Amino acid sequence: MKKLLLFIGLFFAIALSSFAQKYALVDMEYILENIPSYEIANQELEKTGKLWQEEVENMQKDVQNMYKSFQANLASLSANEKTKRENAIVAKESELQALRNKYFGAEGEMFKRRQSLIEPIQDSVYNAIKEIALTYGYQAIIDRASATSMIFASPDIDISNDVLAKLGYSK
Repeated sequence: MKKLLLFIGLFFAIALSSFAQKYALVDMEYILENIPSYEIANQELEKTGKLWQEEVENMQKDVQNMYKSFQANLASLSANEKTKRENAIVAKESELQALRNKYFGAEGEMFKRRQSLIEPIQDSVYNAIKEIALTYGYQAIIDRASATSMIFASPDIDISNDVLAKLGYSK
């Protein structure tokens, strides 16, 4: 009887342990900070973004100057001239909005640049994480950087350095 109970207990222990899931953590910020091409791409995006922002701000100043000039001369303008200047200001504002959308809109140049520069790097990191997960049997890998509700996690389950090594950047 004891052997039967021991056998049943052992069977349940083995069955339960086979359902145990393996988890790991990665810190995407840490990984990306240690990839030189990511830093270069970010610097290029920042530099381009500043240039485009300056262009937008200069056009915005032009619109403001046009409006101030219009306000200052409002009393001395004829009705036809008022309409003409108002239309010019509205056209310039429309041009400004179009420029903003061209550079910073949802499908703008900044979005396209980010996709072409950053997305391939992120894809390679994702593929490295996926390979490690499949190789070592992890059912879930959680990003420590975006898991805002995570209070503590053991450094023993952090595989960020393994991901960097898989990508060829040893730490």
